[in-house]
Amino acid sequence: MSQPVPPPSSGNPFADGAYPQTPAPAGARDNVALGVAAAFATALVSAGIYGGIIGATEYQIGFAAVGVGYLIGLAAGKAGGGNPALPVVSAILSLGAVYLGQLLGLAIAVSDVLRLTVTELFFENFELLTTGWKEEAGPMSFLFLAIGAFAAFSAAKKSAA
Repeated sequence: MSQPVPPPSSGNPFADGAYPQTPAPAGARDNVALGVAAAFATALVSAGIYGGIIGATEYQIGFAAVGVGYLIGLAAGKAGGGNPALPVVSAILSLGAVYLGQLLGLAIAVSDVLRLTVTELFFENFELLTTGWKEEAGPMSFLFLAIGAFAAFSAAKKSAA
């Protein structure tokens, strides 16, 4: 009886199947903590930008609130993956970011009138700032909060897919 002849070797043990294939390392996807951290950092940055836009124009711009929410959701979904908690966390962070942006915009707008710096308003007279926001807040302020939260929720779900 003759023994079967093995196929010719290419000289590469990995290509010849002599060593088992190892699975690719798990990426950062599906890392909830990373998704929340990315969303939180994005919320802080986008709140600052949104506040700057409001302060410079002295108007609330709906597209900017959508942008805030979208960026937060996108960061959470891309960094954290498809965990179902991330869209909810993104929406909550978006509410906070749009609110902080509105406060910052108000602080920028009234800082000259009150002869205080923006940082003094935020850190030493925050109650004055929130009282002013409550007096100025109308249906549009709350609409922008809701729009930002919806955009964040939607973006987190879509970017994780």
